[in-house]
Amino acid sequence: MTSAAAGADTPAYEWFPARLLQQKPRFPAKPYAAVVLNQPLGTLEPMQRVWQSSKFRVAADGGANQLHDILKASDLDFKDLDVIVGDLDSLQAPARQYFEAEEAGHATEVIHDSDQYSTDFTKAVKLVRDRVPGVDVVALGGLGGRVDQGVSQLHHLYLFDEPRRELFSGAYRMDWSDDKGPHGRTFLLTSDSLTFLLLPGHHRIHVREQLGDEDVFAKHIGILPMQGPSVITTKGLEWDITDWPTEFGGQMSTSNHVLPETLVVEVQTNRSIVFTIALKEAWQSK
Repeated sequence: MTSAAAGADTPAYEWFPARLLQQKPRFPAKPYAAVVLNQPLGTLEPMQRVWQSSKFRVAADGGANQLHDILKASDLDFKDLDVIVGDLDSLQAPARQYFEAEEAGHATEVIHDSDQYSTDFTKAVKLVRDRVPGVDVVALGGLGGRVDQGVSQLHHLYLFDEPRRELFSGAYRMDWSDDKGPHGRTFLLTSDSLTFLLLPGHHRIHVREQLGDEDVFAKHIGILPMQGPSVITTKGLEWDITDWPTEFGGQMSTSNHVLPETLVVEVQTNRSIVFTIALKEAWQSK
């Protein structure tokens, strides 16, 4: 991919998101933690795959209710949930009792964090980065419900994944800086799609790794310039663009399509943008 906006010093990124969802990936996914948010979990097949392969499992407050609600429909009992964390104003008594009950020597830890300057999502990710530094985070139930809640989850992608030295929110301080140590990427998984943040630079997103591997994505993708006016170039899509200005209120690449023969989607951007790709249609009814 060539672009007037690209240069020799342009940061380059490789992404392998299919490995998070494939039943038997050719190569294992980078270690990750599952964080369950307080939104309906919807499609169970991809969620269960992520859960089973995760290194650490956290429910953000009422996210534990969501796990408890799907016990009968799921093949899992979720008793391997490691921690419930948050201000606990949404955690229901039946869910708390279920997870706190010890089974096979394990009981879920419950942490009350009353800080009102951070969301339960933030508290959960901060806990993950303290307990298992460097892993990716896959948030389950990340988008849905009220519009402001959905926008808040997209805001959290910028909060967690953009390098910054210190972030202060009232009395609550979070250190996400690259200088403080390695941290992983954040993914939002819903019934319909997988969503993540592309920092300024050149990105190669492996939507299919090799012929014969299990396809987990459908064709629809979207590129959202939520930080402000951006310039992007793409390769591997039905409607590719070169040095294309995009912004809210202007032109945007939504409802674009990955070509059937595309193994890698390439995106060049001068500002951080949200990239979202649909899950395969066969999962929508499960």
